[in-house]
Amino acid sequence: MKKFIWVFALSFLLNGCVLFNTVSYEITMRSETSGSALVMINDISTDATNEEEEQNDINNLFDYALKSSQFITDMESEGKKITNRKLFVEADKLNAMISFDFDDISKVEGIQFEDPYYHLTLGAEDSVVSTNGQLFEYDHYKRIVWDKSIKVFKFTMFSEDTNREGVKSMSSYYKPGK
Repeated sequence: MKKFIWVFALSFLLNGCVLFNTVSYEITMRSETSGSALVMINDISTDATNEEEEQNDINNLFDYALKSSQFITDMESEGKKITNRKLFVEADKLNAMISFDFDDISKVEGIQFEDPYYHLTLGAEDSVVSTNGQLFEYDHYKRIVWDKSIKVFKFTMFSEDTNREGVKSMSSYYKPGK
């Protein structure tokens, strides 16, 4: 995975062999520092090399992230009050949708507010697929900048090629309602 660690997405998917293709954020500001976020994690897969790793990924994703109250508690300790979480299959790919409220924008992937701008600093190797902010690329980092007049920040990041050999979609394990 890229050097820039998507704290929320990775805490949702944990550290096992779980991968995802892209992660998208839509952040709506209600004040200069508080608001809500909608996170979409696309094509959740595993590159587990044995049955034990694969079972750990299944348990972490479905039992912990999707169903447990511990996940809610863990996210609250990171400044994110979960308002909704769900998994769904679309085009044979397992995706996740998580929404949360926050009181401190810096708790959302480290976005900083320095009046009159918000900015997200990324590693140089991170791949920004799209954003409604301005993307600046430097030798050692990238930065997305939004003017404070923008009330909804959007960005999508590429994480992993989930169509490569040895990677298996987790959609076959998803059983809605269970």
